[in-house]
Amino acid sequence: MPAAVELAQVVKSYDGKTTVIHGIDLDIRAGEFVVFVGPSGCGKSTLLRMIAGLEPISGGEVRIDGQVVNELPPRQRDIAMVFQDYALYPHKTLYDNMAFGLRLRKTPEAEVQGRVMDAARLLKIDHMLERRPAALSGGQRQRVAIGRAIVRQPKVFLFDEPLSNLDAQLRGEMRSEIKRLHQRLGATIIYVTHDQVEAMTLADRIAVLSAGHKMQYDTPEAIYNRPAALFVAGFTGAPPMNLCECVLYEGYADLGGLRVPLPFELARRAGGCSRLTFGVRPENLRLARGGAADIELPAEVALLEPLGAETLVTLRLGQRELVARCPAWFRQAPGSAVTLYVAGDHLHLFDAATGTAI
Repeated sequence: MPAAVELAQVVKSYDGKTTVIHGIDLDIRAGEFVVFVGPSGCGKSTLLRMIAGLEPISGGEVRIDGQVVNELPPRQRDIAMVFQDYALYPHKTLYDNMAFGLRLRKTPEAEVQGRVMDAARLLKIDHMLERRPAALSGGQRQRVAIGRAIVRQPKVFLFDEPLSNLDAQLRGEMRSEIKRLHQRLGATIIYVTHDQVEAMTLADRIAVLSAGHKMQYDTPEAIYNRPAALFVAGFTGAPPMNLCECVLYEGYADLGGLRVPLPFELARRAGGCSRLTFGVRPENLRLARGGAADIELPAEVALLEPLGAETLVTLRLGQRELVARCPAWFRQAPGSAVTLYVAGDHLHLFDAATGTAI
């Protein structure tokens, strides 16, 4: 049965001096798919290894299914981990790789065979169980590694950047397979990645980490549309949110000579801040009117980046440049004057001093 996982003020320090995880609280519901995401070095893999028992915990508690597991070794936590490098035995067949953990636990051979075959059919590798890892593609090896975890029937699955060694197309295919797998198994999954596309498409909830701090823990929709911090706004989205320093002036955000009128409530909340950062996502900048709340601003085309399904357009507005997500057919030449429509109900302000959303 899937289990809930709770982290209460979890801390990781080295030599009692260097702290890399700073008092993180998380509640992961049974059967939930939670993704830890952030840039390299933010502490996401360290946090996962602490849950697995591969890294000792310096402070706080980790609970699995209500039990504090701080002092339990990995084998007693009832978890299964899928690593970035597959960690398959090269001299064993796929069947034996998947069966290895069960045989260590003295599981009856008939049950071993049943579990391995069920997992292999689920992952569509049942026709290649007599092969060895060297004869497989990267995607097939990762399926075997996932299958080895499935046969354990653990309370929690832990994935540590499992797709980072695959090419872009195969990564997309495996991402879909992992999503389907979660839907079929209803398992508790904690998944680490630096790829925000993986995070947004896979997760029920996302924990965004930066320098060992939890910046936001929420649904993908909330992370994207209601970022709680300047870091989250700049990290999510491709391209990310347009961000620029501004000052508040009589209900306007002054972006270096360009004044953008703000919704009354947003301007009121920002009134006590001395330094502000203005934000708007590229899809909320348009070159045709899209709604009653749109704000008209004069702009100049600076750069076009055709991407097939859409065109990214860099626009110059006074001293600032903003990126807009435009239709694929847009082809105004650089230097052309255009009217930019800003979705006034999708503007963001952040306290530049603290990085928190207003």
